[in-house]
Amino acid sequence: MISHLKARLAATAVTLMIVLHPGASHAQAAPGKAQASVETTMPHISVQTVGSVQTVGKGTPVILIPGLSSPRAVWDGVVPTLAKTHRVYVVQVNGFGGDDPRANLSPGILDGIVADLHTLITQSKLDKPAIVGHSMGGLVALMLAKTHPDAVGKLMIVDSLPYIGEIFAPGATVAALEPQAKAMRAGMAAAYGKPANVAANEALAARMALKPASRTTVAEWAAKADARVSAQAMYEDLTTDLRPEMASIAAPITLVYPWNAVGPTKPVADALYRKAYASAPHVTFVDIGDAAHFVMLDQPVAFQAALDDFLRP
Repeated sequence: MISHLKARLAATAVTLMIVLHPGASHAQAAPGKAQASVETTMPHISVQTVGSVQTVGKGTPVILIPGLSSPRAVWDGVVPTLAKTHRVYVVQVNGFGGDDPRANLSPGILDGIVADLHTLITQSKLDKPAIVGHSMGGLVALMLAKTHPDAVGKLMIVDSLPYIGEIFAPGATVAALEPQAKAMRAGMAAAYGKPANVAANEALAARMALKPASRTTVAEWAAKADARVSAQAMYEDLTTDLRPEMASIAAPITLVYPWNAVGPTKPVADALYRKAYASAPHVTFVDIGDAAHFVMLDQPVAFQAALDDFLRP
């Protein structure tokens, strides 16, 4: 089994685009945005707050969390519409956008992100914000709901599993995958400071998105991310298993997952995600076809519709 897992992990490692404390710095975002925004930099994340004061009180505050090696730009397609009626908090993991990695050069990235998000919620006095997380960001959203159940409202989890090891082998355990996860972490971190591997980034993007334009964007994001941060975050993703915790997560979950003709096909995707979330008490499943992992890039209209339904009172 271990040798089989090692081969599967080596072949699919690059597909894991699973991505607020006192003394933070504040800076105005670049001009030209549809809505005014303020950026706050924390130890593990930075947060752009978007929306005018008129949006406060109109709709539930929304926190958007990207996945592994993804910058906050992954949400660019939905932020302008959301900010018309919601105060939107757009997260970026330090180091994923070519920015200063700050505290993310040390272990504990995922727990640090959860802590920063909780501080954001409490210091900003957000009342049960809606949390939207893509891939690794979805795992972080589940961790936040588990650790701080009273701080969050409903969750939208976009193509993420309680334990990513299920992709490699049904019933996989952290113990079985950890040796390979360590090797993958070392290999990925070794790329830091070296020229970007264009071919590898393009191959990654081809598995993560279907549209040519989407693939180009994903490849550019992968090249820009700090390999040291991506490596450690990937390791922590691979060694975090929330399956035993799912039954205790009371927050309503909307699970958005893609499928396509190449794979996973709809029957395969349906079976995988429904099994993974079977023990969660409140789950709504939303499948979006003709899309890959970056479903918001491949099918922006369908994704916006799913997000609108999710946020509807």
